[in-house]
Amino acid sequence: MVRLGVHLRLKKEVDIKTKEILAMEVTTDDIHDSEVLPSLITNASRHRLISEAYMDGVYDSIKSYGLLKKAGIKPIIKPRRNARTDRGPPERRNSVMMLKTLGEEGWSKRMGYGRRWRQHSQHSNAYKENTPWLKTWKT
Repeated sequence: MVRLGVHLRLKKEVDIKTKEILAMEVTTDDIHDSEVLPSLITNASRHRLISEAYMDGVYDSIKSYGLLKKAGIKPIIKPRRNARTDRGPPERRNSVMMLKTLGEEGWSKRMGYGRRWRQHSQHSNAYKENTPWLKTWKT
């Protein structure tokens, strides 16, 4: 298969209150979003104390949950549709059970996941992005 070009993807961490960009990474499309999560969290933590991280299903992995737990950050990650309740850290299993019980809309309201979408009023969504939203306190 012939590839006609490389696509660039922007990943960024944004403060949900101020809409300030705290960290950014530009990668090629062959780099998975979760691979840059450690550097995004590290860079964003230099500017704010992060209490919660709102992320889409691309970050639904044991590795992401472990990284956030180690950093003392509450993960609010939308579970994938085929997510199982018998694997992963307790936070993930609870989130999956809640999603299966309440449905997507109920889970979203309960977790405050709608805050993640505030980026679209502030930033262009003309490119593909998976932007974690962070609840922070200034340090």
